Amino acid sequence: MIDGKKVLFSGMQSTGNLTLGNYLGALKNWVALSDEYECFYSVVDMHSITVRQEPAGLRKRARNLLTLYIAAGLDPDKNCIYYQSHVSGHAELAWILNCFTYTGELNRMTQFKDKAAKHADNINAGLYTYPVLMAADILLYQADVVPVGKDQLQHLEITRDIAQRFNAIYGDVFTIPEPYMGKAGANIRSLQNPEKKMSKSDENANASIYLMDDPDTVIRKFKRAVTDLDASVRYREEQPGIKNLIEIYCACTGKTPAETEKEFDGKGYSEFKLAVGEAVAGVLKPIQDRFYELSKDKAYIDGIIKKNAEKADYYAMKTLRKVQKKVGFPERVR
Repeated sequence: MIDGKKVLFSGMQSTGNLTLGNYLGALKNWVALSDEYECFYSVVDMHSITVRQEPAGLRKRARNLLTLYIAAGLDPDKNCIYYQSHVSGHAELAWILNCFTYTGELNRMTQFKDKAAKHADNINAGLYTYPVLMAADILLYQADVVPVGKDQLQHLEITRDIAQRFNAIYGDVFTIPEPYMGKAGANIRSLQNPEKKMSKSDENANASIYLMDDPDTVIRKFKRAVTDLDASVRYREEQPGIKNLIEIYCACTGKTPAETEKEFDGKGYSEFKLAVGEAVAGVLKPIQDRFYELSKDKAYIDGIIKKNAEKADYYAMKTLRKVQKKVGFPERVR
């Protein structure tokens, strides 16, 4: 707890370009949580280097991501928005937690298996111990809740296991985090394969809507979206492609699936796809306009980076010093 509020932690990697799924499934929900929780939102650039990155490109994407956080509606005065790499406590706690994590637990991590298959030429130790760094990210701020999708639940479970194991040895050091499952728009699917989640790493550019896509690109991608042979706008499992488009339309307009079905009753897919594209473009434009405005104000963004890194470091060090004392590290002479 900080000032009577429960603590929430989340973050995104500074790799690739944020998608509509990232916004509707995470960022949009983060904004709504700002009043209820003391929020730490990290640009997790340390996680990013488990895959080889071009240095200048990584720095640019990290800054763009931090700027997009703000452009999407996160108030940097109410939320701690910072670079993971600017707070050394993440790495220091991760090493300690490595020593309280069993290899059998890491062997069961499905994301490691998936990433190892995709990057067979670079199966590094960081990729293997990625969940421990994620645990450190969360536990460092004594987070009460962590917004997660179903694909990240396994990582939160190992975080809880590590924290409970440490607490069982040394007392109540860590808060045991609970998952916060997002509601609307939490499961946006690929436009080309609705069996898969929309991903910023998808090799098919037409599969994802990126937050910085211009209106023409957005509409073109929706026109090419996979649907089915039924040609009716119905919200049902047997039509996964059109079901995905309905969910996107609802998330962007506030309408229900039933209202959407009624609106497009008797109309074809082409008309519906155009409407979805226009709705999405309308949601993205103010974010894009704000992003370009913020990007021009270097001093403002630099000030946020400095101020919030100091805030994050303050709370991180409170936890880290306690952990270091518990495990027996010598006290630092100041």
